Amino acid sequence: MLPATASRVENATSAELNRRFAAEIEESVRYHADHPEAIDRRLNELDHEWDIERTLEANAATLALTGTVLGAFVDRRFLVLPAVVTGFLLQHALQGWCPPVPVFRRLGVRTAAEIDRERYALKALRGDFGQLEDASQASPHQRAEAALDAAVA
Repeated sequence: MLPATASRVENATSAELNRRFAAEIEESVRYHADHPEAIDRRLNELDHEWDIERTLEANAATLALTGTVLGAFVDRRFLVLPAVVTGFLLQHALQGWCPPVPVFRRLGVRTAAEIDRERYALKALRGDFGQLEDASQASPHQRAEAALDAAVA
Protein backbone atom coordinates (compact mmCIF):
# COMPACT_ATOMS: atom_id res chain seq x y z
CA MET A 1 0.00 0.00 0.00
CA LEU A 2 1.37 3.40 -0.98
CA PRO A 3 1.34 6.26 1.54
CA ALA A 4 -0.91 9.28 1.02
CA THR A 5 0.74 11.97 -1.06
CA ALA A 6 0.22 14.75 1.49
CA SER A 7 1.86 12.90 4.37
CA ARG A 8 4.42 10.60 2.74
CA VAL A 9 7.48 12.76 3.42
CA GLU A 10 6.47 13.49 7.01
CA ASN A 11 5.86 9.77 7.54
CA ALA A 12 9.38 9.06 6.25
CA THR A 13 10.93 11.80 8.43
CA SER A 14 12.06 11.26 12.00
CA ALA A 15 9.66 12.32 14.73
CA GLU A 16 12.35 14.64 16.07
CA LEU A 17 12.61 16.56 12.79
CA ASN A 18 8.83 16.70 12.41
CA ARG A 19 8.61 18.16 15.94
CA ARG A 20 11.34 20.69 15.07
CA PHE A 21 9.46 21.88 11.99
CA ALA A 22 6.19 22.12 13.95
CA ALA A 23 7.93 24.07 16.73
CA GLU A 24 9.46 26.49 14.20
CA ILE A 25 6.04 27.12 12.68
CA GLU A 26 4.51 27.74 16.10
CA GLU A 27 7.39 30.05 17.04
CA SER A 28 6.93 32.04 13.83
CA VAL A 29 3.19 32.41 14.37
CA ARG A 30 3.67 33.46 17.99
CA TYR A 31 6.32 36.01 16.96
CA HIS A 32 4.05 37.44 14.28
CA ALA A 33 1.13 37.62 16.72
CA ASP A 34 3.29 40.13 18.64
CA HIS A 35 4.66 41.76 15.45
CA PRO A 36 1.79 41.86 12.91
CA GLU A 37 3.64 44.46 10.83
CA ALA A 38 6.10 41.69 9.81
CA ILE A 39 3.45 39.26 8.52
CA ASP A 40 3.50 40.50 4.91
CA ARG A 41 7.30 40.18 4.72
CA ARG A 42 7.16 36.63 6.10
CA LEU A 43 4.38 35.64 3.68
CA ASN A 44 6.56 36.89 0.83
CA GLU A 45 9.44 34.76 2.14
CA LEU A 46 7.15 31.72 2.29
CA ASP A 47 6.05 32.32 -1.31
CA HIS A 48 9.69 31.97 -2.37
CA GLU A 49 10.64 29.03 -0.10
CA TRP A 50 11.44 25.83 -1.97
CA ASP A 51 9.65 22.76 -0.67
CA ILE A 52 11.17 19.26 -0.56
CA GLU A 53 9.61 18.27 -3.91
CA ARG A 54 11.08 21.23 -5.80
CA THR A 55 14.44 20.74 -4.11
CA LEU A 56 14.54 17.04 -5.02
CA GLU A 57 13.44 17.73 -8.60
CA ALA A 58 16.14 20.38 -9.12
CA ASN A 59 18.78 18.16 -7.50
CA ALA A 60 17.78 15.12 -9.56
CA ALA A 61 17.62 17.04 -12.81
CA THR A 62 21.06 18.55 -12.19
CA LEU A 63 22.63 15.17 -11.39
CA ALA A 64 20.89 13.38 -14.26
CA LEU A 65 21.91 16.04 -16.78
CA THR A 66 25.47 16.08 -15.47
CA GLY A 67 25.70 12.29 -15.66
CA THR A 68 24.27 12.25 -19.18
CA VAL A 69 26.68 14.91 -20.45
CA LEU A 70 29.66 13.23 -18.78
CA GLY A 71 28.52 9.87 -20.13
CA ALA A 72 28.24 11.23 -23.65
CA PHE A 73 31.50 13.17 -23.71
CA VAL A 74 33.83 11.72 -21.06
CA ASP A 75 33.12 8.10 -20.15
CA ARG A 76 30.05 5.91 -20.60
CA ARG A 77 30.29 4.78 -16.98
CA PHE A 78 28.92 8.18 -15.95
CA LEU A 79 25.56 7.04 -17.35
CA VAL A 80 25.13 5.13 -14.09
CA LEU A 81 24.48 8.47 -12.37
CA PRO A 82 21.22 9.33 -14.22
CA ALA A 83 20.06 5.72 -13.78
CA VAL A 84 20.59 5.89 -10.01
CA VAL A 85 19.00 9.35 -9.76
CA THR A 86 15.87 8.31 -11.65
CA GLY A 87 15.61 5.24 -9.43
CA PHE A 88 15.72 7.51 -6.38
CA LEU A 89 13.01 9.73 -7.90
CA LEU A 90 10.79 6.71 -8.49
CA GLN A 91 11.38 5.53 -4.94
CA HIS A 92 10.48 8.98 -3.63
CA ALA A 93 7.33 9.16 -5.76
CA LEU A 94 6.15 5.81 -4.43
CA GLN A 95 7.34 5.89 -0.82
CA GLY A 96 8.02 9.53 0.02
CA TRP A 97 11.59 8.62 0.87
CA CYS A 98 14.88 8.35 -0.98
CA PRO A 99 18.47 8.85 0.22
CA PRO A 100 18.58 12.65 -0.32
CA VAL A 101 15.37 13.29 1.67
CA PRO A 102 16.86 12.95 5.17
CA VAL A 103 19.78 15.17 4.15
CA PHE A 104 17.53 17.92 2.79
CA ARG A 105 15.17 17.64 5.77
CA ARG A 106 18.08 18.04 8.21
CA LEU A 107 19.09 21.11 6.21
CA GLY A 108 15.66 22.57 6.94
CA VAL A 109 13.80 21.89 3.69
CA ARG A 110 10.10 21.60 4.50
CA THR A 111 7.16 20.02 2.74
CA ALA A 112 4.58 22.11 0.93
CA ALA A 113 2.10 21.18 3.68
CA GLU A 114 4.44 22.52 6.38
CA ILE A 115 5.00 25.75 4.47
CA ASP A 116 1.26 26.08 3.88
CA ARG A 117 0.49 25.52 7.55
CA GLU A 118 2.63 28.52 8.47
CA ARG A 119 1.26 30.55 5.55
CA TYR A 120 -2.39 29.96 6.45
CA ALA A 121 -1.80 30.51 10.16
CA LEU A 122 -0.21 33.86 9.35
CA LYS A 123 -3.04 34.77 6.99
CA ALA A 124 -5.55 33.84 9.67
CA LEU A 125 -3.59 35.95 12.14
CA ARG A 126 -3.64 38.85 9.71
CA GLY A 127 -7.42 38.52 9.50
CA ASP A 128 -7.79 37.06 6.02
CA PHE A 129 -10.28 34.47 7.32
CA GLY A 130 -13.40 35.30 9.27
CA GLN A 131 -12.78 32.70 11.99
CA LEU A 132 -10.43 34.98 13.90
CA GLU A 133 -12.37 38.23 13.73
CA ASP A 134 -13.87 37.61 17.17
CA ALA A 135 -10.37 36.97 18.55
CA SER A 136 -9.14 40.49 17.76
CA GLN A 137 -9.38 41.50 21.44
CA ALA A 138 -7.51 38.40 22.62
CA SER A 139 -3.89 38.35 23.73
CA PRO A 140 -1.20 37.72 21.09
CA HIS A 141 -0.68 34.21 22.49
CA GLN A 142 -4.41 33.42 22.23
CA ARG A 143 -4.51 34.84 18.70
CA ALA A 144 -1.50 32.72 17.72
CA GLU A 145 -3.19 29.58 19.08
CA ALA A 146 -6.42 30.42 17.23
CA ALA A 147 -4.45 31.03 14.00
CA LEU A 148 -2.65 27.69 14.33
CA ASP A 149 -5.99 25.94 14.95
CA ALA A 150 -7.51 27.64 11.90
CA ALA A 151 -4.58 26.56 9.72
CA VAL A 152 -5.04 22.92 10.70
CA ALA A 153 -8.80 22.88 10.17
